[in-house]
Amino acid sequence: QVQLVESGGGLVQAGGSLRLSCAASGRTFGTYGMGWFRQAPGKEREFVVAISRSGGYTYYADSVKGRFTISRDNAKNTVYLQMNSLKPEDTAVYYCAANHYYSGEDNYIASDKYSYWGQGTQVTVSS
Repeated sequence: QVQLVESGGGLVQAGGSLRLSCAASGRTFGTYGMGWFRQAPGKEREFVVAISRSGGYTYYADSVKGRFTISRDNAKNTVYLQMNSLKPEDTAVYYCAANHYYSGEDNYIASDKYSYWGQGTQVTVSS
């Protein structure tokens, strides 16, 4: 089992940047695929971006391509989400999650493929 703790959220103006971090407990972080999801008020949770165990595969939602970058440091048990050119529509609670899959877009974009979730961190982008 793995526990996930997100950090780095906050309030930023449109066009600004934030970097989210997700720290994982345990010694098996490298065996988990990692994803970021977000949920805005009144909306369903949606996929944002994901990265495979070794970092060799990444998957991005169309809405964030070219603006967000996911990376991971298995030595530090941490996954990062660099968010640039933020827009008001990026406002949401951002959750990191872990799954057991090696690769495959279908295994990474669906929230029901993830077994572990963090508590979330709020990102607010003002116009």
